[in-house]
Amino acid sequence: MTDFDLAVIGLGYVGMPLAKEAVAAGLRVVGYDVDPRKIDALNSGRSYIDDLTDADLEHMLANGFSATLDETVLATSGTIVICVPTPLDEDHRPDLSAVEGATGAVARNLTAGTLVVLESTTWPGTTDEVARPILESGGLTAGADFHLAFSPERIDPGNPKFGLRNTPKVVGGFTSACRDRASEFYAQLVEQVVPVSGTREAEMAKLLENTYRHVNIALVNEMAIFCDELGINLWESIEAAATKPFGFQKFLPGPGVGGHCIPVDPSYLSYTVRKLGYPFRFVELAQEINERMPSYVVNRVQRLLNRHKKAVNGAKVVLLGVTYKPDIADERETPALPVARALLELGAELSFVDPHVREWKVDGAQVPRQDDLAEAVEDADVTLLLQQHAAFDLDLIESKARLVLDTRGVLTEGERIERL
Repeated sequence: MTDFDLAVIGLGYVGMPLAKEAVAAGLRVVGYDVDPRKIDALNSGRSYIDDLTDADLEHMLANGFSATLDETVLATSGTIVICVPTPLDEDHRPDLSAVEGATGAVARNLTAGTLVVLESTTWPGTTDEVARPILESGGLTAGADFHLAFSPERIDPGNPKFGLRNTPKVVGGFTSACRDRASEFYAQLVEQVVPVSGTREAEMAKLLENTYRHVNIALVNEMAIFCDELGINLWESIEAAATKPFGFQKFLPGPGVGGHCIPVDPSYLSYTVRKLGYPFRFVELAQEINERMPSYVVNRVQRLLNRHKKAVNGAKVVLLGVTYKPDIADERETPALPVARALLELGAELSFVDPHVREWKVDGAQVPRQDDLAEAVEDADVTLLLQQHAAFDLDLIESKARLVLDTRGVLTEGERIERL
C-alpha cells in the first residue's frame, strides 16, 4: 500500500490548487518542491498563492497534507503530477530544465504501477520525447510498467467563477490505458474530464487556447494604436461589436500581456513549428505587437505631458497597479516592468500604488510605494492606470488626478484623461 494517493511536484499557482482539491476529495496528498522557503511557509500555514487562503492551507494541513524537500516520498505515491514552471530562456526558447529536473526525481523513485502526469505547459511531443525517456531510464516501461499522461493546467488565478473543479480537464495518455487511468484519477477532483487520443493532442490543446487569446489581443492592441491616430474611440467600437450574439468574442487592448499563458506559451508552439523549417507567422507577429505595447504606452505618456508643456524628465509619474491581472498579487511577466524601465530611462520620478504588492523593484532598484491613492494622484504630474484593481476608486482618480493615461478603458475621457 502506498503512503500517498498523490504527490504534487511544484507547489506554485498550479500545484497548490490541485493539492487543495485532492485533499478536499479525501486523498492523501504530499507536496514536493526544491524551494525550502515554500516548504517552510506551507508547513507553517502561510500561503503565498492568491487562490489559496491561510484558512484553506490550515484545513489541508489538518487533513494530512504536508510539503517536503525529500524526493523519496515519490516512491510511495500512487499518482505523481508534475506542475513545475516552463519559462523561456534569454533567447526566447523553451526552458525545460525544471521539467527535466522534476522528471529525473520521479525516475529515481519510480515504482511499478504508478501514474505520472505532466501538467506543465510545453511544446507538443514533450511528454513522449523528453519526459518518457527520462522516466524509463530506471528500467520501467511507460504503458507497461507505469502509466504516463499529459493534462494541461487551466488555472486562472483570481477567477471567482472557474476553479480547478468546475473547469473541464483535458487528458491525453501515452496509451489508451494510460489515458483511462489518468481520467479516472482526475474524475475524483473535477466535474468533467475531456479525454483525447494522445499526449500531443492534449499538449496542443493548451497551446491553441493561449495562442487564440494571444493573437486576438494583438489584433485589438494594433487597432488601438491606429484608432488613436484616426480619432476613433476603439473602446466604444468594441462594446458595440460585442452586442452581436454570435461570431464575435470581446478582447480588450492594454499596456502589454502578462502572466505565463499569453507572453510565454505561444512561443512554445512557434518553437515547435520552426523545427519544421518555417515560421509560425501569426504567433510571431502577435508577439511583436504585444511586446511593443509598453513602449507605445510610454510614448503616449510623453505626448500627454508634452501637450501640457511638461517633459518626462523630472516628471512625477505614479503607476496604478503593477500586477499582470486585476485583484491578484501575481507579477509574472507584468507589462508594468518594461513600462517602468522605459520611464526611468527617460528620467521620470516613479512611484506606485497597488493594494496587492508591498514592495516592487525594477532591475533591483526599489520603486517607492504610496499607500494613499488620493495623495498619490494629486501629487503626480501624470497618473498611469495599468491595472484596474477593484480597490481603486475610479471617481477619486477622475476628480483628483492632474493628468491620466488609462490603459484599461475604465475612466471617462476628458481634457485631463486619455484612454489608450
